[in-house]
Amino acid sequence: MRKILNILLAGLLVLAAWSCSEDIMDDINKNVNDPTDVGSNLIITDAMVKSAFSITGSDLAFYASVYIEHNVGIWNQSYNAEIRSGEPISATTYNNNWNAIYNNLYNLKVIIEKCSEGGSEEGNFHTLAIAQTLMAHNLATLTDLMGDVPWSEALQPGFIFTPVLDSQESIYAEVHRLLDAAIENYNKSTTFASLGTQDFIYAGNVTRWKKLAYGLKARYTMRLSLKDAKYADVISFANQSFASPAEQAQLNYNGSTTISPFQKFYTDRDYFGASQSFYNKLEERGDPRLEVFWKPHPSSGEFLLAPNGTPDQVQGTYSISALSNPTAPTYLMSYHEVEFLKAEAYVRLNQLDNAEEALKKAVTAAFQKVNVGLTVEDAEAYFEEGVLPKFSTNALSEVMNQKYFAFFEEEAVEAYSDYRRLVAMGNNVIVLDNPKNAANQFPQRFTYGSSDVTTNVNVRNAYGDGNYVYTEKVWWAGGTR
Repeated sequence: MRKILNILLAGLLVLAAWSCSEDIMDDINKNVNDPTDVGSNLIITDAMVKSAFSITGSDLAFYASVYIEHNVGIWNQSYNAEIRSGEPISATTYNNNWNAIYNNLYNLKVIIEKCSEGGSEEGNFHTLAIAQTLMAHNLATLTDLMGDVPWSEALQPGFIFTPVLDSQESIYAEVHRLLDAAIENYNKSTTFASLGTQDFIYAGNVTRWKKLAYGLKARYTMRLSLKDAKYADVISFANQSFASPAEQAQLNYNGSTTISPFQKFYTDRDYFGASQSFYNKLEERGDPRLEVFWKPHPSSGEFLLAPNGTPDQVQGTYSISALSNPTAPTYLMSYHEVEFLKAEAYVRLNQLDNAEEALKKAVTAAFQKVNVGLTVEDAEAYFEEGVLPKFSTNALSEVMNQKYFAFFEEEAVEAYSDYRRLVAMGNNVIVLDNPKNAANQFPQRFTYGSSDVTTNVNVRNAYGDGNYVYTEKVWWAGGTR
């Protein structure tokens, strides 16, 4: 009997040990530092930073800065973009940004699903609204630069591998739908805690996020002015947006552990020289920013401007931007942009007194950007002596040129979109000097990313050999895709 009992006890011990081993084996391949479900409050922080640093203040802005002649490309890829050799038509040029935007859109989609009806955070209306606002911004940036892109079938990994391209017209409808939904959700009350310090843009201030959504509504309504001019709507949306620079949407940097993208681009690459054409425009107006925007290259110690389209490919020689400093913020949208939108809309409605008022506010705010540092008095004197005479002669031209100046250099992508829209509308008020433009080599758009050109037949067919960037305008600029 004792022998039988011992056998039974041994069997139970083996079973117990096996049970423990099974529990251990269940957990052995789990990475506790890589959870499968993350709260939206953590994902949204990353989405904010990427929207600003990895998308708005990225290679997209650097290349736009060359095309729009805020800077001249004087080395390597930037030089190739300047002389239109390879870079503008290559599928590899913007591939990192293409991937970054789609990754960010996917994360924002996850947040939206979590915070919507049936999601694990249903009722988290304010985080939902922020995600919708950021998704609209990211999606508009993508289509503004690339035109028709995968959207309705995109962001479904493991299910749809070769999504079709959606028309820019339908994507813009989605951008406005997202912003309308965001505004509605900002107005709702919620029991979920504020994002607080995890919100790197507004520290949980929902009122300001809503103002950003209205500002984006104004921007993207103006963008469609060739297709459907709604200038009264632009003014209405803008009036519900920022009331001062203190409210604008920007990502700040501390200059040590976080550094402004254009400053980082200079210290890592040194690919830009001061633009001759941009300098000439300011000199013609006696603009005091002439003494602020540039400085001699530290290696040469001399002030030398780079000719647009025909610079020497050399580093350490041409003057460089003085605005590229470690703490210069990245703007998702600035207060001066809101006022410039109002100024243009008022001009087009022939309400010139209102346009002048909005333009003065915009110029004054642009003078006081943290990396410009001019005063209200500087702005007022310049406005009276340099701006008003030109405004009286050609109001639209002066509004758009002043906006073009104000967007140097952090807002180059918006300046690039403005230029294409104006040309499409027959308003050739911003003059670019690169001789390649006269040879039909102004990039009308950016190429698709190589990651999809090589794997998605729909994108590959749309890309072709890449030369379409010179001939096919995006839909809102009068093209078909």
